[in-house]
Amino acid sequence: MLPRAKVDLVAPHNIKEAPKCTSYAHLQLDGEEENKMRSLRSGLSLSLLVTSSTASRALSFVHPSIAKPKSRLMYKSTDPMIPATTAIATEAKPLPKIIQGGMGVRISSWRLAREVSNMGELGVVSGTAMDTVFVRTLQDGDPGGHFRRALASFPNQAVAQQALDKYFIPGGKAPTKPYRSLPMWTLAPNRALEEATILGSFCEVWLSKHNDDGSPTEGLVGINRLTKVALPTIHSLYGAMLADVDYVIMGAGIPSKIPGILDALAGHHDCSYSIEVIGASGDEEYAVAFSPKSFWEKGHGTSGIAKKPLKRPAFLPIVSSTTLATSLLKRSNGSGPTRGIDGFVVELNEAGGHNAPPRGWHFEPEDHDEPKYGDKDWVDVEAFGKVAKGLPFWFAGHYGRPEKLAEVLDAGGNGIQVGTLFALADESGMEPTMRKEILSELAEHQELKVVTDPAASPTGFPFKVLQLEDGLKTLSNPEVYNARPRVCNLGYLRAPYLQEDGKIGYRCPSECVADYVGKGGDENDTVGRKCLCNALTADAGFAQVRNVRNLVTGERELYSEPSLVTMGDDVNQAAALVQLREDGSYGYTASDVVDYLTASQRQGKKVGQLLTPCRWGYSETAVDEYLLSEWGVFHKQTRGSGVSELMAV
Repeated sequence: MLPRAKVDLVAPHNIKEAPKCTSYAHLQLDGEEENKMRSLRSGLSLSLLVTSSTASRALSFVHPSIAKPKSRLMYKSTDPMIPATTAIATEAKPLPKIIQGGMGVRISSWRLAREVSNMGELGVVSGTAMDTVFVRTLQDGDPGGHFRRALASFPNQAVAQQALDKYFIPGGKAPTKPYRSLPMWTLAPNRALEEATILGSFCEVWLSKHNDDGSPTEGLVGINRLTKVALPTIHSLYGAMLADVDYVIMGAGIPSKIPGILDALAGHHDCSYSIEVIGASGDEEYAVAFSPKSFWEKGHGTSGIAKKPLKRPAFLPIVSSTTLATSLLKRSNGSGPTRGIDGFVVELNEAGGHNAPPRGWHFEPEDHDEPKYGDKDWVDVEAFGKVAKGLPFWFAGHYGRPEKLAEVLDAGGNGIQVGTLFALADESGMEPTMRKEILSELAEHQELKVVTDPAASPTGFPFKVLQLEDGLKTLSNPEVYNARPRVCNLGYLRAPYLQEDGKIGYRCPSECVADYVGKGGDENDTVGRKCLCNALTADAGFAQVRNVRNLVTGERELYSEPSLVTMGDDVNQAAALVQLREDGSYGYTASDVVDYLTASQRQGKKVGQLLTPCRWGYSETAVDEYLLSEWGVFHKQTRGSGVSELMAV
């Protein structure tokens, strides 16, 4: 077996598919290992093939976030798709102990993600409905000028300016005037929708990775997406990658096709995302397709943007069982021994937002009781470690406490994902009045109640709802829910279905009941369904207003979309952080949360197992076996090639 080494760079995983134009990467060895390798190869450097299509992905067995401190890696390439001399600078960053959860629509804002990132943990922005957040922020006048600051760094300034010309309103629109809406997503989105989605994700990630003066923060930032919100996925990920996002985290479904999409987007290659269409036969395939090169060519002739490979972010699927984790490791479509999966977030049913349904559970419209979870729905930390293939993993769902962090670390995990505590922090994107009301109730020692609503989400997944019936008017109040005129005008959770004429239609059980039934839907599916798209957008302060007919008086009046607040079961834990401030308000910061969770770790108590160089993405055994199996191929291709090898400088 080859002596183990610090592997800073690695070959692509699909050698047979490598193009003729290649560059070479150098394995960096230390001390004794280097002497052994020299003896083995008579002083010839070990070189591994790196292709342009996998350049950013293949540059490290060790993810850039934990690469060798202050290493600067240089290589020369004969590939016209990669600049003649490319430098990749990385700086050591340990794996985070805390992942700040990606929550709702813009609850996990760039401000929140940036603050957590600056604390040395993983800050995460929400990628849900970022196209709507983007255009509505501009219509509100872009307070602080932050989106305009981010747009100034977008690689195609003509596209950025076009968006400003179309949506930006100096000083903001009147509160009684409706937002200008985007068309809803379909299998064939128009250009305006593609641009808004890419721009929105780019801006949110870029802002989270830069200080107010435009300098980079050097922290780690991820983007969270819902698998169930499938149609905008590729465009959202591409916008985030253009802004150099470090992680992609996805739950609310089985994201087995995402690793391959990330691999493709890193090289600006055409890709597609399969979409289930209700009523279609098994022989029919439907997908959202995206061509980065075509996108830039149509964007005022800036096709050169697609010649520079993007960093392939680490991918962390959210799972709720060892079974799903094992399945993803076997069936995902990414490259490498772990098929493009770089770790896991294990989310249990106490977490906020969407929950995985209990084993064997099926929603019945007449049953309004909370789903019952049992022992089969529990995941043990040590047991999960045995199926994780050496990948890092974080636990979530009632884990937002210092003792839970220590528990996971001691059992072999890498840390915890925390959402609820961060959702109420100052930097959260939650509408300020709502956040302050919740904090006041916590400060006054009121016990807040969270219900796992089996019907709220159009997805069919159970959904956590904070009960605020006596305070803020949200959809958790039956009167507010019943008074809302049902309409589907954002459409992120619409399901495609095959119409009788063979065309694709779209329907949502939260829309007008008559419309849903007219599209072939079952009326029973509409019972208790809530419009999460509008409600969660309202949570972030972007509530749509519209003129509707009052169901009681029959007169037309201005109606503002109500909110629906989601929190984890441990929302009352936030009371421990709430502080009374000089102005009489209550609050706390994201840094307060990080300090609270990590205090015992900084004081020298047990911190769990240490990270090894091969811990990110591959076990040491997998690295050794991979190098051995491909040694002959690399050896032949590196001899006499005339291509300069990568040099560590």
